[in-house]
Amino acid sequence: MEDEKFQIAKEDLEDLEIYIKEFSDFLPLAVCSVNPVGVIINVNKATEDLTSYASLELVGEPMSTIFLDKNKVEEIEKEIANKGSIHGRELILITKDKKEIPMSVSASIRRDREGSYIGYFMGLTNITELKKFQEGLEEKVKERTKELEDSKKSLITTLDEVKEAKGNAEEEKNKTLSIITNFTDGLLVFDKEGKLSLINPQAEIFLNVKSKDVIEKSIVDLKTISFFESIIKIFNDGTESAAKQELFFGKNLILDASTVSIVRREKKIGTLIILHNITREKAIERMKSDFVSLTAHQLRTPLAGIKWALKLLLKGDFGEITEEQKKFAEEMSQSTEKMISLIGNLLDITKIEEGRYLFEKVSSDMEQVILSAISLYKEEIKNKKLKIKFQKPKNVVKVKIDAEKIKLAVDNLLDNAIKYTNSGGKLELELSCGIKEVEFKIKDSGLGIPKSQQERVFSKFFRGENIMKVQTEGTGLGLFITKNIIEAHGGKIWFDSKEGKGTTFYFTLPI
Repeated sequence: MEDEKFQIAKEDLEDLEIYIKEFSDFLPLAVCSVNPVGVIINVNKATEDLTSYASLELVGEPMSTIFLDKNKVEEIEKEIANKGSIHGRELILITKDKKEIPMSVSASIRRDREGSYIGYFMGLTNITELKKFQEGLEEKVKERTKELEDSKKSLITTLDEVKEAKGNAEEEKNKTLSIITNFTDGLLVFDKEGKLSLINPQAEIFLNVKSKDVIEKSIVDLKTISFFESIIKIFNDGTESAAKQELFFGKNLILDASTVSIVRREKKIGTLIILHNITREKAIERMKSDFVSLTAHQLRTPLAGIKWALKLLLKGDFGEITEEQKKFAEEMSQSTEKMISLIGNLLDITKIEEGRYLFEKVSSDMEQVILSAISLYKEEIKNKKLKIKFQKPKNVVKVKIDAEKIKLAVDNLLDNAIKYTNSGGKLELELSCGIKEVEFKIKDSGLGIPKSQQERVFSKFFRGENIMKVQTEGTGLGLFITKNIIEAHGGKIWFDSKEGKGTTFYFTLPI
């Protein structure tokens, strides 16, 4: 009976050993059994796969054989004996084919029934992927840390730049305020709602106000202040009605008011009004006009006497004269006529500048005014063999004008066209009528105006360089007078020109 029980126990023990071996071989974790002196006595299948060694090659070898740092293995074995276990120690495993694999090592002590130390079990976990992940993570952490450091430096730099920019802005603001405060012109700034947001000291002097009494007041409120009444007239429902305007505050103060829209990002955010004191300039202009007018009148009388005397001389009232004397007298007569014409132009300019050039405007036939101007040049047109064409409207065009002055304007344009067109050239005149205005056009095939000088065409005393080479005579006042005549009628005048290919002048008059 006892033998039978022993046999059964022996078989159970053998079955248990087989089970333990099969279980050990089945485990994915590499496990080694080691005796008290550090010699491997058993390994499972996972250990063979991990190390590339067969179990028979490892059994009987020191545990330190398969690790790179043998001293560290010895230290771990002592620690196991003293503490009973270790967990997660990193060691480098050396495979049969000399590959180095990072491992996480855990171990637990083995004891017999009496509790004596008989070795330990060691489990090996391949942490290659974990190390790669850790290294990658560390690299990312380093990169991120560097990025954060760079961002920090960049932020600090930006803050320094902002601080510097703020300081510069404050400095520029102070400079600007200093300029505005000491500006010799008056400055007014209205916001988009039409409220006065800024007035400088010079404007306060001009308008006889204090900033505290007018700042933040609307256009409607400012109308009640006497000097502001003229300023507000240049606004129409809160917007500028004119870009430039003269304001008269009695004889002692005349201001030139210029309005400028303040635009930010293509949106109007306010209006700037600049007040420039032109009282002195106007006084000088009056003195100049008075001098020119007086001089011209004083010259006209003796010139009229010279003209009359030369006419009598040429008629033979003082007796017969020789051909040479006659030629000389005719040249003197022509020069006298030019002087009288120049004086007439100077007097016209004086009247223009004084604003008293136009006489009473009456309803006139525009076509007849143009035809009467053409009739004055029939001989010159014939002598230069010019082809002239006048395109007239179908119906009679009546316009309220100072007919003599409009005739003078047409005369000046026609005179220039004939003068500066070579023999055999052509002139084209056209009068057309629209709903609100009439338009006159005169086109020549003459010398044209250099592009670089076209901006100065309507200035006083201007004559083109190419014109002076072929026609030395002329005052340069005709187009200035013509422009003022047209604009005094509420019309517009302009031109197109190409040097060497001719010029076309246009003007319009309101019906």
